[in-house]
Amino acid sequence: MPLHQIIRYIQYFAMTIIFVGSLVGFSLEIYKMIIQMSVTLADLLLLFIYVEVMGMIRIYLLEDEIRITYPIIIAITAISRLIILQKKDIEPSTLIYESVAILILGIAIIVLRLRYLKLLEPKKHQK
Repeated sequence: MPLHQIIRYIQYFAMTIIFVGSLVGFSLEIYKMIIQMSVTLADLLLLFIYVEVMGMIRIYLLEDEIRITYPIIIAITAISRLIILQKKDIEPSTLIYESVAILILGIAIIVLRLRYLKLLEPKKHQK
């Protein structure tokens, strides 16, 4: 069996584990919300993270590639959730650092999207 085929099976196995893990986490979070009879913004953001991970796996299985914007969006959501979960007694500088991290990630998504603009394509020399 060729090496690239073995690596492909390992990738599918890893994606299956990640999908099952995110599905279990999603289910447990919903179960926790039902038991507590309470839904908070942090809970919804965590569910959104699970859905984004599942979406990233779906895209990988359909197109055999992972779009870099998915992990960046997941990171933005995770930092937002962290900000929401933090107590009010944290240092303001920590909040600023986390906000700047979200800003940098947002700019990264914009830069990644700009690469598809026809305006930014290199000009071909005409002879």
